[in-house]
Amino acid sequence: MDVIPAAVNAFAENYTSPENDVLHRLHRETYLKVEQPHMLSGHLQGQYLSMVSHMVRPRRILEIGTYTGYSAICLAQGLTTDGLLYTLDINEEREELCRRYFKEAGLENKIRLRIGKAAEIIPQLQETFDLVFIDADKQGYANYLDLVWEQLRPGGFILADNVLYHGEVLQNESQQSANAKAMIAFCEKVKADARAEQVLLTIRDGLLMIRKTK
Repeated sequence: MDVIPAAVNAFAENYTSPENDVLHRLHRETYLKVEQPHMLSGHLQGQYLSMVSHMVRPRRILEIGTYTGYSAICLAQGLTTDGLLYTLDINEEREELCRRYFKEAGLENKIRLRIGKAAEIIPQLQETFDLVFIDADKQGYANYLDLVWEQLRPGGFILADNVLYHGEVLQNESQQSANAKAMIAFCEKVKADARAEQVLLTIRDGLLMIRKTK
């Protein structure tokens, strides 16, 4: 189920700044060589992530779920001069591809890729984050939120991807997959948290933007 009509998405992309050369080539190589290329953030969402990063001017970013590195490159574009982005992924098979494009983007010293289970790595990171992007296993979102909350500075932001889960969240509960149910439970968890305020954006597959208020 396409939540956003293709014509609307195409119109939006037409009036969005184009991908730079590195992102364009990474986009193309992902679709040519990597399984499940729809997982790539892509042009419209990538530019949004870059815009948010430029507005926040984060010194530390945490990304949970690297895939082929497209979103990491977009997010890293707004880092401060001494800024770092930590990106976590469980799939070591894509590590070489990610590192190659991080270098081509001139960000190899700004991005630290860690391979392994995010739930095990996050507690080991002795950092305070300004911005967190969650785009990993959907049934792990609630746990990731809990794990990163104390490491997120007051006033910091979390962006959680795929919260519309291909439109399944709009279907009857009997028709929803476990991932769709997990996305609804995650949104409900955030909604009930008095320490946060949030807005659900209908960009791509749904992006929940959360601000830590306390």
